[in-house]
Formats: sequence, C-alpha cells, structure tokens
Amino acid sequence: MSSLAAKQPTLLRRMYDWCLQAADTKRAQYIMYGIAFAESSFFPLPPDLMLIPMILANRLLAWRLAFFATVASVIGGLLGYAIGYYLFATLGHWIIETYSLHNAFERFQADFQQYGFWIIALKGLTPIPFKLVTIASGVARFDILQFVAASIIARSFRFYLLATTLYFFGPLAKQYIEKYLTLALLVSLGIIVLGFVIVKCLG
Repeated sequence: MSSLAAKQPTLLRRMYDWCLQAADTKRAQYIMYGIAFAESSFFPLPPDLMLIPMILANRLLAWRLAFFATVASVIGGLLGYAIGYYLFATLGHWIIETYSLHNAFERFQADFQQYGFWIIALKGLTPIPFKLVTIASGVARFDILQFVAASIIARSFRFYLLATTLYFFGPLAKQYIEKYLTLALLVSLGIIVLGFVIVKCLG
C-alpha cells in the first residue's frame, strides 16, 4: 500500500507537470500575465513560479513570455500607483498592513525624496515586493512618466534576464529542477520570504 502511494504523483509534481503541458496554451499564459499584473499591486506571489516551468517547456516562448510579463507587471504597477495616489487611506493602508510592511513603507517614502527614479528601477530588480514600491510611488505623487519608465527598466530587466538564462541553460536547469523539484520550490519561496524580510529589516 505504501509503495503504491509513493508512486502516486504529489501535488507539487502535478502542478509542475500542468505548467509544462499548458505552456503553449492561451489559458496558462493569461494566468501568468494575470499574476504578473496582480503581483505589482496586491498579490503576494511572483509570476516566476509559473514563468519558469513555462519557459522550460518551450524555450521558443521565452521572449514572448518575458515581454508580456513585463507589460502586465508595468500595468499592474500603475494600479499600485493609483492605489497609493487615490486609495491609500483605505485599500493601500490595508495592503501595507496585511504584509506587515508599514515601517519599510515609511522608509521608502523618505528615500523617494533623495533617489526618486532610481529607487523604483533598482528596487524592482530585487526580491523586495514591487507592490511596496508602486504604492509608495503613488503616495509620494511621483511623476507618472518617470514611474512608468523606471518600472519598464526594472521589470524588463528582471523577466528578460530570467528568460535569457532559461533559454540558454534550460535543458540543464530542467533536469535539475525535475530531479530536485521540492528543493527548487523551497528555494523560490525562500527568495520571496527574503524580500519581505529585507524590507522589514530596512524598516
């Protein structure tokens, strides 16, 4: 009985296999784009968790996926900006408090006075939650055109770097990810947690 159970695919394996099988379908791509959009304003998980297995399944889609992930993330960033600009007292404050980012948020607001454009561009490349940057930009009434330009730099560099890495090292990466699937997921989640830890320490 135990040996039979051991042969059954785990939930993690089924999710990974689904991403691989669905990589060429519009549905999976739209879900990934939706996550890229939401992650920039309120959603906790990054699109990388879907983007990686989708590129591994079909490396020819790498640039297309990176491009639309960037577009979706920048548009989502505009939603985050609007939340900070118009709705911080209600929705924006709730998002910041939900993720326990209040101290880091105040620190970022002060940093805008000194670094402006570059804090958006550089923070968007790190594991630090991008929603923190977009909402803070709206609260600070940061110039919208500079905000969009900095967001494009940050998001495109991140997604295209990931796409380029997987395009050239995809077969080797896929081999190790499938062999150590649980560890790979734990590392990915660890990076997400690291981002929240960093902002709390900075706060």
